[in-house]
Amino acid sequence: MVYDVIIIGSGPAGLSAAIYAKRAELSCVVIEKAGFSGGQIINTYEIDNYPGLPGISGYDLSARLREHCDKLNTAFVTGEVVDFKLEDGIKVIILNDGTEYRTKTVVIASGGRPRHLNVPGEDKFAGLGLSYCATCDGAFFKNKTVAVVGGGDVAVEDAIFLSRLCKKVYVIHRRNEFRAIKSSANKLLAIENVEVLWDSVVESINGTETVESLNIKNVKTGEASVLGVDGIFIAVGYIPNSQIFKDIVATDANGYIIAGENCETNIPGVFAAGDIRTKELRQIVTAVADGANAITAVEKYLNNI
Repeated sequence: MVYDVIIIGSGPAGLSAAIYAKRAELSCVVIEKAGFSGGQIINTYEIDNYPGLPGISGYDLSARLREHCDKLNTAFVTGEVVDFKLEDGIKVIILNDGTEYRTKTVVIASGGRPRHLNVPGEDKFAGLGLSYCATCDGAFFKNKTVAVVGGGDVAVEDAIFLSRLCKKVYVIHRRNEFRAIKSSANKLLAIENVEVLWDSVVESINGTETVESLNIKNVKTGEASVLGVDGIFIAVGYIPNSQIFKDIVATDANGYIIAGENCETNIPGVFAAGDIRTKELRQIVTAVADGANAITAVEKYLNNI
């Protein structure tokens, strides 16, 4: 079978694309790596910037998006894409179990993965006091002292969440102001058990069996210090999951697939949606919009418009 469209990824962009594809009566299948839908948002404790659903959890929003897809009888397949080929206008997608899927068009909505600090101790203590997901692992640090590294929306949201559980939360940020939206940043700064270490970076993560301390350096003064903590949460951005496609579609210097608001890449019939594409703002609302735009472009392509 040759599908009209295959959607790679089941985060907000992929699920939105699936909804629009089914409403357009296109034959489609969604390939999801994890075996569950939602992508990165499933780990978000509270979402306050998705219109009409203030305070909804990432898990609940993911469930609602998936329920909408299921109501439309959307087909889902669990597997990791390991190869991607172009054959006379047909796109061939190969999964890790060897299964091949053939399609006229493809929407790449595979999102990204957490960026690492690449400092001594990071690999050693992963899962042993070091985490990239506060909502996943925060409960293990109840009444303990932790550090959050980063200054964007995710880091600030993580720190707010952890402040409700932990005795003390340090936020380590290499700049002297947050990049997160002002309302969230101001909310964080008002929390009594949160302390921000501005202009600072982590140079190493230390301990014996689990995380016990961090070596910190002030990037302006050069002053070094040791910070005692029971855990560290790293939230310094994401790396796009574009490795499989980078030799076929054009990407920028950071690995994001180059595509405009219509989600078209440099390859006819290949579209990129959500966090994986070049864009100014990476939010749930823009990912959902990408899904809709991508399928509109797919329809035009299929109809030769």
